[in-house]
Amino acid sequence: MRFIPLFSGSSGNSSLVIAGDVKMLIDAGMAGRAISEALAELKVRPESLSAILVTHDHIDHTRGVGVMSRKYNIPVYANAGTWRIMEPIIKEIPQRNRRVFSSDQDFYIGNVNIEPFRTPHDAEEAVGFTIVHEGHKLLYMTDIGCLRESMAEKAVNTDLAFVEANHDIEMLKYGPYPYRLKQRILSEHGHLSNDDCAKLLIRLYGMGVRTAILAHLSKENNTPELAYRTVQTALENNGIDDMSVIVARRDGITGIFDI
Repeated sequence: MRFIPLFSGSSGNSSLVIAGDVKMLIDAGMAGRAISEALAELKVRPESLSAILVTHDHIDHTRGVGVMSRKYNIPVYANAGTWRIMEPIIKEIPQRNRRVFSSDQDFYIGNVNIEPFRTPHDAEEAVGFTIVHEGHKLLYMTDIGCLRESMAEKAVNTDLAFVEANHDIEMLKYGPYPYRLKQRILSEHGHLSNDDCAKLLIRLYGMGVRTAILAHLSKENNTPELAYRTVQTALENNGIDDMSVIVARRDGITGIFDI
């Protein structure tokens, strides 16, 4: 299985998973043209995609869903709550390409097992995913205000964790955002800070995770250098020196990760 973050940040999110003959986007939060160009850079034809999986209804995760699905005849998988809220954003999707999954039940696309799980975020029905193919496992967990025990359990036997490091708390507190937005981001249904991401990775390390990608960095309230330094320092202070940590790019392909 290959995991390729195409875009990751507060401006738009989309990742590509290739598992045998199955090719899937997780979210399509950039314009369809930008996503198509990123796929072309990887020599992946958009019409070869098996699915678009949607984590939640916010525009930075759904902006290109409708265009990509209609133009390239790609099935869209989302839970009922997400479908209800995102339909005015993505417009009409033909019935043949509408897939509704339960947030509490796994399903398959080809021989790829996908298990959604609920996450604390201020969307209608936000989820993360575990994706398993031929014994290898990806954990995809962004847009979370806090870590709950049920979410941590999903990390068991994970080969690569794609987790949120959205903001530096001090940058957010003293930055340009209005007070109400700051409070929303800092809440248990907002976004995970660099410090909380570090605590999460220490926890995941104890469960066997050795590779992590820091995702969904805020353009206004974080920097790649600060996110990496905060996490790396916390890991080292806890005696962890063998976890590979990569920061996902906001504006382009981060890399190709074999799982």
